[in-house]
Amino acid sequence: MVNPITVPELSAMKSRGEKIVVLTAYDALFAQVLDDAGVDVILIGDSLGMVIQGHATTLPTSVEDMVYHSKCVAQGARQALLMADLPFMSYPTPERAAENAARLIREGYAQMVKLEGGRNRVDTVRFLVEQSIPVCGHLGLLPQSIHQLGAYQVQAREDRAAQILLEDALLLQEAGASLLVIECVPATLGEEVSSALDIPVIGIGAGPGCDGQVLVLHDMLGLGAGKRPRFVKDFMAEADDIRSAIRAYVQAVREGSFPAEEHSF
Repeated sequence: MVNPITVPELSAMKSRGEKIVVLTAYDALFAQVLDDAGVDVILIGDSLGMVIQGHATTLPTSVEDMVYHSKCVAQGARQALLMADLPFMSYPTPERAAENAARLIREGYAQMVKLEGGRNRVDTVRFLVEQSIPVCGHLGLLPQSIHQLGAYQVQAREDRAAQILLEDALLLQEAGASLLVIECVPATLGEEVSSALDIPVIGIGAGPGCDGQVLVLHDMLGLGAGKRPRFVKDFMAEADDIRSAIRAYVQAVREGSFPAEEHSF
């Protein structure tokens, strides 16, 4: 029997130079498929608002939605660590964040929560960690800030913006974050952040130099509507079925062949 993935094990994987494989899931069946394929972390993402509920953004996703889908995923996963997003406006204060994180853990059986933001979230991260809640930060492109950003586009291209992102990453680590996701940044910055931090850094559109990779399940299966983002590879294109496509994604991340140059900025 294979031991379940834990937060300390993710840290040990970084120390050993082993790539960490992350993929989203929103129900029990896909959670079991991902688990069988060897995915290390299953992210119950607020992306469910777009790929499951059909919204244009992640913003309408509620805490109740996240709890429900996290609980569903927990029924199918046995080995992977379960990480759930704190959705938009569910963590305006450290206290509110703790209340909603507790729901995700107590009712949704999540083992880690993820929230967006840098230095403005340091107090919240520190407070959650003090309550024994593992936290994953999220920097770069922040989908919950889409109305401020105006578009889903590459972040931190300029030197000053890149320096701020690196500083934010270090601050989140100092506050106690156990993991960090960085989204849509130049590959050189993704590698720099991963090298500077002791905690694992998971990239999505952040180049091959990160400690691991994450994609939205529907995207890597070629099911996304509209133009496919540059950082996404359709693993179904060369697969016989969904299970083999997911195994191909796991292998590609493990061996470092994904993301390739064409998937990076």
